[in-house]
Amino acid sequence: MKNPIEAPEYGIVWVTAPTRTEAEAIAEALVESRLAACVSLVPIHSIYTWRGKINKEEEWQLTIKTDLRQFTRLESTIKSLHSYEVPEIIAIPIIAGSTPYLNWISESVVRK
Repeated sequence: MKNPIEAPEYGIVWVTAPTRTEAEAIAEALVESRLAACVSLVPIHSIYTWRGKINKEEEWQLTIKTDLRQFTRLESTIKSLHSYEVPEIIAIPIIAGSTPYLNWISESVVRK
């Protein structure tokens, strides 16, 4: 295993969903297909612009722990299940982490 500081293949992907039901469906699909090791769900309040209008919505934030080399497949799966026209799908590399945790992500996510 690489030194955690040298492990850019690991990352967090953030996605927002309009309902807990949709967030859970996306999370379960990602974990079941082994595109994510874990997905944490948190209720949030978002204020954003869409088509020139300011919106205030209750949403669910998904924090997806994954191998970023799977991003294309992960993004495709999210888009196929997501109800938003333009879902938030943002990837952030993990630049450091505990070796046992990063090993667990590696073992949990199937590389294709």
